[in-house]
Amino acid sequence: MTESTGQAQHHIVGAGIAGLATAVFLVRDAGVAGDRVRLYEQLGVAGGSLDGSGEAETGYLARGGRMFEDHFACTFDLLGSIPSADDPAVSVRDDILAFNRMVPGSSNCRLVRDGAPAEDRFDLLLSAQDIVDINRLILHREGGLGPRTIEDWFNPGFFESNFWLMWSTMFSFQPWHSAAEMRRYLRRFIHLFPGFTRIEGILRTRYNQYDSIIAPIVDWLRARDVQIRTDTAVTDVTIGGTRQDRVATAIILSDGETVPVSEIDRVYLTLGSMTDGSTLGTNDAAPSRADRESGAWTLWRRLATANEGFGRPEVFCGDTGRSAWHSFTVTLDGPDFFEFMEDFTGNRTGTGGLVTFAGSGWTLSIVLFHQPHFRGQKHGTYTLWGYGLRGDRPGDFVHKPMWDATGDEILEELFGQLRLTPEQRRWFDGARVRVCRMPFITSQFMPRQPGDRPDPVPTGARNFAVIGQFCELPRDCVFTVEYSVRSARTAAARLTGRVSPPPPVARTDLDPMVLIRAARVLMGV
Repeated sequence: MTESTGQAQHHIVGAGIAGLATAVFLVRDAGVAGDRVRLYEQLGVAGGSLDGSGEAETGYLARGGRMFEDHFACTFDLLGSIPSADDPAVSVRDDILAFNRMVPGSSNCRLVRDGAPAEDRFDLLLSAQDIVDINRLILHREGGLGPRTIEDWFNPGFFESNFWLMWSTMFSFQPWHSAAEMRRYLRRFIHLFPGFTRIEGILRTRYNQYDSIIAPIVDWLRARDVQIRTDTAVTDVTIGGTRQDRVATAIILSDGETVPVSEIDRVYLTLGSMTDGSTLGTNDAAPSRADRESGAWTLWRRLATANEGFGRPEVFCGDTGRSAWHSFTVTLDGPDFFEFMEDFTGNRTGTGGLVTFAGSGWTLSIVLFHQPHFRGQKHGTYTLWGYGLRGDRPGDFVHKPMWDATGDEILEELFGQLRLTPEQRRWFDGARVRVCRMPFITSQFMPRQPGDRPDPVPTGARNFAVIGQFCELPRDCVFTVEYSVRSARTAAARLTGRVSPPPPVARTDLDPMVLIRAARVLMGV
């Protein structure tokens, strides 16, 4: 499928990382003039789930963050063309690699138990049956798993292991999530097993991912006259023809405007969103639990109802009680807590990664990022991030679900987990806590079957494609930036014929030495 003329307009629905990457591939690789590329974004800012905002006085906010690793080929190819925020002579890719050489990650305190670094924090505590079940899952054919869940596959004791605690909090898996998705993760990241208990091999950005990745991409696109229309939701896309031969004919915007689409034009659709419907809380108020869907899910539902081959969105967004968690960002006015945590964990700030409180009712975890974590962050302020994987359950010191907790109550729970004294708690006097509920944050992990996610280019589609976390890309893993960027490159390649298809997903699971090292880790030898 190729673009027949240089006069084509390229319409991209959604300015998250998938949409922005699509625009870069079109301009950089397909030779499309920037003024013929237009993005429509329902939010007031581009970036989607890769965000970072706020100020010292009211508190900084990052809803979450994605991790990187060396085999994210599509992502690093994309970022290799984008000048970094601090030095235009250095690409974003090279800045990430340089930062990780300067601040290498290796956790000395992945788990905390009873207010102290867990004595077994480097042990996986897997039974012989657990090891057998992990290997059976790795070797099982994905198509034979269907909608089975992780808890369908493993014995109850598996979920009491340190392996599951570290795995689930690192990737945000729940027992009721898809066994097929866990299989993909096991195979995709098996080369990371030797450093698993220390979170080694994971790459981090210098700042939050909006400042480090999104802002530089937006600057690059705007310098090339790409139009990014924020506060502009797409409510519908009309598609005409038969299932074997169909074209998008118009884009309907929330303000009532209809954008005509010709057969030579191209439309790239981001369907669904991990952070759609997010609500914010403060020190004194918990986030709303209204869990309302907005544009990204509404559009997908409408397209799936009217057209074959668009998957089944309700599989992913139909049960927010099983796809939600709450994160929180804390802004402090002094370094005392960070200095305490450096002594407590044995890690310099920014090198340790996720610290999880074993036995916590909320399955609470925190991260102390390298500072500053926000470009322009006020000197003398410090920011930390955390989340509760099981916010539906009561806390151990705040006896209510995290989903009902204010920012101050989340701090109380953290104080209790760390056994902070009254004097130490004063380090948080005046702390600004921004709490965020994300009802669909793990929606992409919900149990699924073939056909639940649409193909990047649905059957018969001549001028439209699907990008983002909710299209089907064999072997790759959702909840990663790589998945979104790979989908963008796949769509741009198919619809223009001028972009090289993405390279195959790295198959480290076929390397005998990788398998031997992984087996030794699982067996604790």
